[in-house]
Amino acid sequence: MKGCDCMVLKTGLIPKAVQIGSIDIRWYAIIIVSAMILALLICKKNNGRYGIKFETILDFSLIVIPISIICARIYFVLFSFDLYKDNLWEVFKINNGGLAIYGAIIGGLIVIGILCKIKKINFLDLTDYIAPVIALAQSIGRWGNYINVEAYGYETDSIIKMEVIENGQIKYVHPTFLYESICTFIIFCVLSYFARKRKFSGQITYMYIILYSFIRFFIEGLRTDSLMLGSYRISQILSLVFFIIFSGIMLYKKFKGFMSKSVDEKIEK
Repeated sequence: MKGCDCMVLKTGLIPKAVQIGSIDIRWYAIIIVSAMILALLICKKNNGRYGIKFETILDFSLIVIPISIICARIYFVLFSFDLYKDNLWEVFKINNGGLAIYGAIIGGLIVIGILCKIKKINFLDLTDYIAPVIALAQSIGRWGNYINVEAYGYETDSIIKMEVIENGQIKYVHPTFLYESICTFIIFCVLSYFARKRKFSGQITYMYIILYSFIRFFIEGLRTDSLMLGSYRISQILSLVFFIIFSGIMLYKKFKGFMSKSVDEKIEK
């Protein structure tokens, strides 16, 4: 399927950046690490926001980041176990790919919750602090999918497409990695704007979940490599559930704030 060549993303880049002894350093790893470093630098710039010190973020990162990667792997393996059941050793070969962002988010939030409880830090203040940079890290990290020629969609003749080779044939597909990269960068910009005028703890966290769930629901519908639960796409199910729950929470917070303001105005009169 080949239509207008207004913007065609060519593939064929070598996933391996360098080799040190028997260890391959892949571009995907370099991109992910770069995204994490940039996220931490922005957190440092915002040191003290919501009463959260950058040192706290740094300490948490040393625990949360590796556990989030493990959870992303566990999530992927659980919903694609047929790929590993005949050779369980492959489960540990994370360098061959196979991570799921929802696994990282869910696992990361659980660990953050535990650490906040131990350190006596407000959980929502901390997640509000890091939510914008999580979106930015996702935006950058998606380019690792481009290098690996993965996370793309169905064939298309739209003006934006990605060239892939399947079974010796050139195909033009939806560059869903690009869609998500652009959308999560926009989310980063939106959250960064509202972070400076936050009205209640959790606002930025809820906005992140609502916005990401919304865009992920539609982008996931275009992908050919979705993790499935029966005939349903897991990420679409989670996106829909998260969108409904946290939209409801935001509406409740808005209504509660409106009612409190109305009562205060009546008292003043």
